Amino acid sequence: MEVSCKIVLTGGKQEPIMAAEWNWDSGKGLLGLDDPDEWDAAWERGESCLGTAAIGLALQCSLEEASPRIVKATQLPVPDQRGYAFTAAGTAARLNRELTPELYAALRAEGPKELAEGAIDDTLTFVPFRRLPPWFKRRWVLVTVRNRLEDLWLRAADAGGDAWQAVRGRSE
Repeated sequence: MEVSCKIVLTGGKQEPIMAAEWNWDSGKGLLGLDDPDEWDAAWERGESCLGTAAIGLALQCSLEEASPRIVKATQLPVPDQRGYAFTAAGTAARLNRELTPELYAALRAEGPKELAEGAIDDTLTFVPFRRLPPWFKRRWVLVTVRNRLEDLWLRAADAGGDAWQAVRGRSE
């Protein structure tokens, strides 16, 4: 039986949530999870919303505390929860401006596919170039060159379209 867990923000803001308010079935309150030991216990129990809870750890705990749990969550069998785990990795990159070697390895293993694409983009955006591992630096160069070429192509297409419109406007 697959359980769908949704990320829920109450009133648009986060508030400290007591353990009794964490609902592992629905995912409610798990963005406030600030206890790595509680996450570990939920892992042992086989709870269904571990990816959602990993985002909470990324938001509430230090990178050193959250990283091993986020890496575990990236290996969950449920694609939605794995996606949330990669969201947690991207969140960690945004907040800490760095990642652990284990998180970099998890992102590399997944590659720039659907689930990890956002986390990789966040890492390339928020982690300084000098802190990236060599393979990630190559990815940064590839993305930067591709984006620049796409920009040039679109500008040329716009200029060509504008020129064509000007020529057509004069000939009528």
